[in-house]
Amino acid sequence: MKPRILPSIVVLFFFASFVFPQTLKVHGVVSDKATGELLSYANIRVQNSTLGTSANINGEYELKLQPGTYKLIASFIGYQSDSASFVLNDETIINFSLKPTAIQLDQVTVFPGTNPAIEIIKRAIEAKHKRKELLNSYIYKAYTKGSIRTTQDISSGNSSIGIGIGDADSSELKITGIVENESMGYFRKPSDYKEEIIARKQSSNFPSSINILTGGRILQDFYSDDINFFGRPVPSPIADNALSYYYYYIEDTLAIDNQSVFKIYFAPDDESDPGFFGNVFIADKSFHLLKIDIDLNAAANPGGIFTTVNIFQQFLLYENQIPMPADYRIFAEGNFLGLAKFGFEINTILYDYDINAAIPDDFFDMALIKVLPGADDKDSLYWRNTQTIPNTNEEIQAYARIDSLESVPRTFWDKFSPLSTRISINDNFSMSGPLFIYHFNRTEGHALDLDFFAHDLLDRRFNGNFSTGYGFSDKKIKSEFELKYLLGEYRTTSISFSAYDRLNDLFGGSINYNNLTSTLFNLISKYDFRDYYYSKGFKAEVEAELFPVLKTRIGFINRTDKSASVNTDFSIFVKDKTYRENKLINETKLNLITASLTLDFRKYIEDGYFRRRLSGTTKLPIITAEVVSSSKSLKSDLDFTIFKSNVRWNLRTFNSASLGVRFDGFYSEGPVPYQLHFALPGNINSGGKNFTFRTLRIGEVFGDKAAAIGINHSFNDELFRMLNLPVLKDLELTLDLYANAAWVGVSEKSESIIPYEPTLCLKPFIEAGFGIGQILFPFTLEFTWKLNYRGGRNFVIGINTIAL
Repeated sequence: MKPRILPSIVVLFFFASFVFPQTLKVHGVVSDKATGELLSYANIRVQNSTLGTSANINGEYELKLQPGTYKLIASFIGYQSDSASFVLNDETIINFSLKPTAIQLDQVTVFPGTNPAIEIIKRAIEAKHKRKELLNSYIYKAYTKGSIRTTQDISSGNSSIGIGIGDADSSELKITGIVENESMGYFRKPSDYKEEIIARKQSSNFPSSINILTGGRILQDFYSDDINFFGRPVPSPIADNALSYYYYYIEDTLAIDNQSVFKIYFAPDDESDPGFFGNVFIADKSFHLLKIDIDLNAAANPGGIFTTVNIFQQFLLYENQIPMPADYRIFAEGNFLGLAKFGFEINTILYDYDINAAIPDDFFDMALIKVLPGADDKDSLYWRNTQTIPNTNEEIQAYARIDSLESVPRTFWDKFSPLSTRISINDNFSMSGPLFIYHFNRTEGHALDLDFFAHDLLDRRFNGNFSTGYGFSDKKIKSEFELKYLLGEYRTTSISFSAYDRLNDLFGGSINYNNLTSTLFNLISKYDFRDYYYSKGFKAEVEAELFPVLKTRIGFINRTDKSASVNTDFSIFVKDKTYRENKLINETKLNLITASLTLDFRKYIEDGYFRRRLSGTTKLPIITAEVVSSSKSLKSDLDFTIFKSNVRWNLRTFNSASLGVRFDGFYSEGPVPYQLHFALPGNINSGGKNFTFRTLRIGEVFGDKAAAIGINHSFNDELFRMLNLPVLKDLELTLDLYANAAWVGVSEKSESIIPYEPTLCLKPFIEAGFGIGQILFPFTLEFTWKLNYRGGRNFVIGINTIAL
């Protein structure tokens, strides 16, 4: 029997016509009729509809429309609009040549001695408030294209991008990564907002999980008062306080069709104040903001990392003559300390607005951005029928070059770097890098480690790791493995199991320094700020998100703990000094049941695989409560119960300044072994870490009943700018004020078994200080005083840095 191929093909195309409604492409260029110059970002709209687009930098545009009769209108400030009517039944090319026009400006009433630009901006601010009254909600479609420019080709992980360093300033930037997505945005007064990513694609060197740069997420509405850049609110040129912040003058008078347009230059009154400078275009009579073409000034550019940040945005009138963003474009280049040149470009078009749409109350939830199912599966047919911005020749060549590079097999040594913390074997397997192969302490002596990691297996649901190591002084092999499987649509439930035979840090949860720091201090000066003990056992745990704001965890731990000792006296430089004794612990065998609840009110992004909480300041704190229970009925050596609580809160206070609060509570019933006590987080000599006690050493104060609070107010450089002192305000110096307080006690039952007499703080122990830093450098010089319990380290000068 002959195969029936033709009927099958017919059915296939018939089905496809319903899945992808037929759309045809209209495309062309927009140019100056007099000079032939291409008009970058000209607006093209479909008459009597909400559809439209903006041209790219080369004046090229494209629209995807269903067959029918249309009239397109092309417009650009300073030119007479042009239109074209046509019947669309095939791909169509329509080019527009716009005629420059200048119309005599209607007189604005200006009183003697008054800057006319000031009067126009006042009217624009009034128009902004009228717009706000009329606009209650809206829905829109957006297409966003982002490209990264570097001097070297780049690689990326699931949530980060690696950029090479050490390039000469003369090296040319090239496009080394592209992301594109189509999204829907929803807004409702006063502040409800949500976006859905319908489709996304990216260059082959980027994973889809980083493609969440949607038009609405990056869009800064210049009709609002403050525009946020680099964590700092910057006044809009039509903010309510703009007239006391910026100076203005009319640079030119233009026209679009028969409407006069004011081209107004503005810049901050004080160049030391963070702000914008450039041109705003405001319509006569209506005083609507039509366009901005501005730059970020040096004061708003942290550390001078960026050499230029340009923002371009246009507005079109929709229902009830409400102006809405038609596009949003950012062009930036930078050079970090002369080590890494980079740039990025973001182009977004926004269209098909539904003004004052009825949006159900339950639509706005904790998800700020949601990637819809199938967004990563859209094929070339879908993208051919979707509204986009035409690729430039440079972008087409970049896609081809990146695909070619990614298709070349990479060897292990291609991925190897002596400074890597982890070396990739392939997309799902990696191993520890050179920096984590060796460590040294007074218990193990010289020690070698090897870690293997499996990640994102089984549809990004399974992760595992195996670690092994050997200490040449204690002559012990250590090993550990952990397996974790993720359940649920967004993998919000996990089941994990781990087994271990390892060397633990005493009070490890309160130590904020890395192993490399410990190794260097040991080898150079015989200063080991850690104490150690051996622990062997296993842990099983289930964690689940019961509600978007509530996460719970329950687990079982079996552990046998034994004391460790000093087994070496080696140091490279210090020969006449001996290491201090390693602290003993309560040697116990414990079977523990653990349970915890976490309240987290932060919004999140559903990236198609995971829910990723947004970092930064929060209106409500993150609260965790935990209980740990040991019982002889479970064949534990001791009967006790521990109750723990933790509160973390970051609040924006003013401008870029923020207040951080940390609280830890610890309470127990029954005799708690020494190694499970709560220790106030202390510091090494001349060191400091946020939310730690700078005047205390590591493990100096501990107990089984404790309450500790840390408060840190980061002014960034705001206070020095407010003081307006010459030179000082331009140095970008940062200021932190902090204070810590704690109450710590030990119960009689615990005191009867622990091997050391505790240092108690039965009255609150208090310290306070301040830190001075500079935006570009990753460290702060801190000065801290004890306010009571005087004696020992009453005053400490230390360096707070992430490098330690």
